[in-house]
This record gives sequence, structure tokens and C-alpha cells, in this order.
Amino acid sequence: MNQQRARRFRTAKDAKEAYDAAIAKGEDVQKPFDSNCITPGTEFMAKLSTQLRYFITRKMQEDAGWQKCTVIFSGHEVPGEGEHKIMEYIRAMKSQPGYPPNLRHCIYGLGM
Repeated sequence: MNQQRARRFRTAKDAKEAYDAAIAKGEDVQKPFDSNCITPGTEFMAKLSTQLRYFITRKMQEDAGWQKCTVIFSGHEVPGEGEHKIMEYIRAMKSQPGYPPNLRHCIYGLGM
């Protein structure tokens, strides 16, 4: 998380410098998005978690394609990186009796 935070701060600094340079040249630019608001513990993440829980609940109630699925939501308030939490869950499931030995998992993400 510290690496991600450092990258976001560096990106925000670079974006501010580019914004200031464009303003100094008289260009018409929009203020850059500050991705630091997507850090765990922020108001943005709390609102996002609330909306995701609502979305999941609604889809499971109204969408037949979701009704046979098991959805596990682990939001920002649960410590750990997403990929690590997924792998921890899979390892825990593999240790349970009756776990299908040939079950395969596919995890896709931009950061992987």
C-alpha cells in the first residue's frame, strides 16, 4: 500500500506541475483528478463500498444470472491488497474437505 500511495503522490505531483505549466502558457485545461482520494480510509472509498454493496445486493435479488453465484465482497475496510485477499481466500478454500482438486481460478486485473 505504501508503494501505491507513493506512486499516487508522485503522479499527483507530476500532474500538478504539468497543469501549472499549461496554465502558465495560457492553455485552457481542466484541473487533474487527484487519485489519492482512492486510498483506503477516505470518504471516496467509504462511499464506493456502500454503492458496491448496494449494487451486489440488488443484482442478486433481481438478476437471475447472479442468483446462483456466491459473491464475496472485501472492501477497503478489510486490510490487505485485493490480489492478496483473493489468494488468501482461495488457499483457505483449498484446505477445506471436499474442495474439487481440479478446480481452476483465473484472476484478471490491470495490476497483475
